[in-house]
Amino acid sequence: MKRESFRKGMKDGIPIALGYFAVSFTFGMMAVAGGLSIWQAVLISLTNLTSAGQFAGLDIIFAGGSMWEMAMTQLVINLRYCLMSFSLSQKFRRGESGILKYVAAFGITDEIFGISAAQEGKVSVFYNYGAMCVAIPGWTLGTLVGGISGSLLPDFMLSALSVAIYGMFLAIIIPPSKKSKSVLGVVVASMAVSTIFAVTPVLKQVSSGFMIIITTLLVAGLAAYFCPVEEKEDTAHES
Repeated sequence: MKRESFRKGMKDGIPIALGYFAVSFTFGMMAVAGGLSIWQAVLISLTNLTSAGQFAGLDIIFAGGSMWEMAMTQLVINLRYCLMSFSLSQKFRRGESGILKYVAAFGITDEIFGISAAQEGKVSVFYNYGAMCVAIPGWTLGTLVGGISGSLLPDFMLSALSVAIYGMFLAIIIPPSKKSKSVLGVVVASMAVSTIFAVTPVLKQVSSGFMIIITTLLVAGLAAYFCPVEEKEDTAHES
């Protein structure tokens, strides 16, 4: 049963690994272009596994931000993984030890959580291990290749390739924005707040890390207040 779950996780994780390779390639390229060594960039990807957190972290590193700023930014950006872990803890089979679940929590990303939550019934923690075994190398290897390319390619090619990160974020926000007015409102509000920080003389002095923290908390708080998610009534226990 463990082997079957592991193999299925690996199979389902292959598309994720391919996608991670493309995104982390840009991260590695940007990290090396900004002054980090190739191995520093690879170590960041190997130990973090968070695209948004890592790109935000690069801005803080390059701007010479403080450790507190970095910690708070990563906490706010990656807090969703804590909620995903709580959710999957109810999805995993009860017979598996807590230590195994803790290890699986390290590899929880949006995509791995998605394929795990989509499984029918209870899921083995080894399914997550299988997905992690291909997704993590895909993310790390992409960073390595991007870092090497960033140290070899001419500047004009690096400038062209750096546009890929904006395409990635557009691909993330546009589809759900078309389906949900609430998501569209959050996207527009986030862009508006970021623009205010960029053009207002006083707010320009706020570092990128704290700007992300303020924008996230403000927009998410307003969205939760004005556009709450309606809970579906559980009719299974109704008589």
